[in-house]
Amino acid sequence: MRSTKAHAVILIIIAGLTACKKASAPAEQTATNNSAATQAQIAQGGTTPQGETKYFKGSIGSTLGLQMKLVREGERLTGSYFYQKVGTKIDLNGTVDNDGNVVLAEFDSGGKQTGVFQGFWKLEQSGLISFAGNWKGPNSTKQTAFSIHEEPIEFSGGVEIVARRVAESNKKLKYEIDAEYPQLTGSGSPNYEKFNQMVRGLINGKVSQFRKEMVPEEGEDAGADQLPETMGSSLNIGYTLSLAQDDLISLDLSVGTYYRGAAHPNSYSETVNFDLKNGKSFKLADLFNPGSKYLQAISAYAIQDLKKQSKSADSMLDDDWIQRGAGPDAKNYQSWTISKNGLGINFDAYQVGPYAAGPQHVMIPYSTLKDLIRVDGPIGQFIK
Repeated sequence: MRSTKAHAVILIIIAGLTACKKASAPAEQTATNNSAATQAQIAQGGTTPQGETKYFKGSIGSTLGLQMKLVREGERLTGSYFYQKVGTKIDLNGTVDNDGNVVLAEFDSGGKQTGVFQGFWKLEQSGLISFAGNWKGPNSTKQTAFSIHEEPIEFSGGVEIVARRVAESNKKLKYEIDAEYPQLTGSGSPNYEKFNQMVRGLINGKVSQFRKEMVPEEGEDAGADQLPETMGSSLNIGYTLSLAQDDLISLDLSVGTYYRGAAHPNSYSETVNFDLKNGKSFKLADLFNPGSKYLQAISAYAIQDLKKQSKSADSMLDDDWIQRGAGPDAKNYQSWTISKNGLGINFDAYQVGPYAAGPQHVMIPYSTLKDLIRVDGPIGQFIK
């Protein structure tokens, strides 16, 4: 798409609108502290605190993944981004106006502009920012769509998260592997490397198992290499961060597999909740007071929410399936994440509905569980 050389940035674009420069709360504060209208205005335009840093992850086009770091000071945006396949950082400089319109330019090392991102800065219901629009070269009318989303990263001391990737294509055995996973970089606690090792081991284990499954037994797959490429097998792993702080990190891995000749692909979620302070994973029970009936409380909320979701016109969920798949049984609650907004529960396909219904998700507010939560535990900080 363009050169992979490091780019230096010298463009400064000054917005003409200054109507919203009155003192306001930071964009990342929740709507509980401000009116919804004020919050949306601050996030999409207006002013922000000195040196507010946001981390984004997404793609240009359908396949070219990127990560972006932006520092916002009022209407000015500065930072850098890099393509995950390359790793070379490209500097950025631009503005976001009061309506959320963003112009973000990039330059090569000689001062020549090599491209520009133009799009919209939007506050989502989650309280995080999305940034989407088009990228184009300076002398070209051709545009390529991009879409990136803020990751809830709040590390201090220069620690950042970088996406690593395992990519493999085997034409003989007709399979492809594309697995992406996070790693912590920069100086920090030795426990950060424990997290890295744990996640790497988890991903490498899934990749190794898939490779073994692709090797046919003797005499089993005669003539398989004559099958068309579209019938090949695949393993795809992606991740979504729910929270990343100095003391804990919570992420959701989405794992998708397709085996040649199958009627449809399969997918499931697997979560990682890691105590960075003590260097170990923690269990759902670790969030709650010993002896508390947390499973019953979680189940009651989840069942009620799923039944509410089942009322939509296109829902394929039914009450009996929901009762079985979301009942107060530990096996039903193995896929969960921590965020500032609440405890996220994943229900994979077939758990609370048929395959065609797909996976389901429930977000349980901490206020619902506040009497059960350990005040000195991982989510005690979110009790209000």
